[in-house]
Amino acid sequence: MMMLATRTTPLLALWPLAVGLILFALAPALLNQGLVFLAGLTLVNIVFAQAWNLLFSTIGLLSFGQAMFFAIGAYAMAAGPQQAGGGPFLMWLGLSTGLGALAAIVFGIVALRRSGGIYFAVLTLAFAELVHVLITKTDWLGRNDGLTGIYRPTIELGVATIDLTQGDAYYWFMLVACGLASALLWWAGHGVLGRSFRAIRQDPVRAAFLGLNVDRHRLAAFAISGAASAFAGAVSAPWMQIVTPELAHWSMSTKPVLYALLGGAASFWGPAIGAILFGAVEYATRTMHGIADITTGLMLLAVVLAIPGGVMGLVMKLRARPAAAAPARPVASTTRPQEQTP
Repeated sequence: MMMLATRTTPLLALWPLAVGLILFALAPALLNQGLVFLAGLTLVNIVFAQAWNLLFSTIGLLSFGQAMFFAIGAYAMAAGPQQAGGGPFLMWLGLSTGLGALAAIVFGIVALRRSGGIYFAVLTLAFAELVHVLITKTDWLGRNDGLTGIYRPTIELGVATIDLTQGDAYYWFMLVACGLASALLWWAGHGVLGRSFRAIRQDPVRAAFLGLNVDRHRLAAFAISGAASAFAGAVSAPWMQIVTPELAHWSMSTKPVLYALLGGAASFWGPAIGAILFGAVEYATRTMHGIADITTGLMLLAVVLAIPGGVMGLVMKLRARPAAAAPARPVASTTRPQEQTP
């Protein structure tokens, strides 16, 4: 029985993911094509935000350069098939993800061994800006114009062919792919590796004393985060059908930070809620030139001042309030009262 409970607990803990996938699955039937396109971008942003939050809330690394991994994945998916004359879509998807992990390892060796804390954040920002400049100076990446005409693929499985070019087929692929990526990120943050990450975040010196290789674990977390960010970028390229150097701009690196702050960085599902809320705000203010940024800024200011724990932090406070307000029940005495002597 104990073994059965241990195996079913992770599945039960993923019920928010199942609910979210069901709601997103209803989008093509209930919404117009513009909102379906926005829903697809939100799926990508959720994975992007959760990848950043794996670094921040799990192992305690603040990165301001996640956009470089997103751009690496997107440009690898866009430029690779064009320059190489096509090829299997799943191969390019895996290659794009691997390039994100490789870039994270290379940059991480430099950034993590030399510095930490705010210096690490500044270094990641500098690396992201370096990637942004390289993209704008490279001809086969389209320079400042980017790359257009990215096709939505057909997946060849040998015994069957999945055509993602028709209707909402690619949206369904994104739903499944992003759902699997989110589940893998949850497993990375809550499994044995995730417990090691949290031990390092709480006390790196004590974790090293207990036998954990702090540098190696930090590099592993950075590689996982970079791979997931590149995966999100690679999945988004055929959906948007255009990639530009703005994907590597510093403003792109602020998005997962904002999502996590709004939704609640302390919770794994907080960045997902933040990404959904930001998507709704951007859609509501899409026709108001200049108002969208002001609204976003005011909303973040309100979150920082009123609910610093984000939406999930507010939910936890509201759930804890009835328990704290409930009167304590008197404990029945188990001893007999002493008999009074006349």
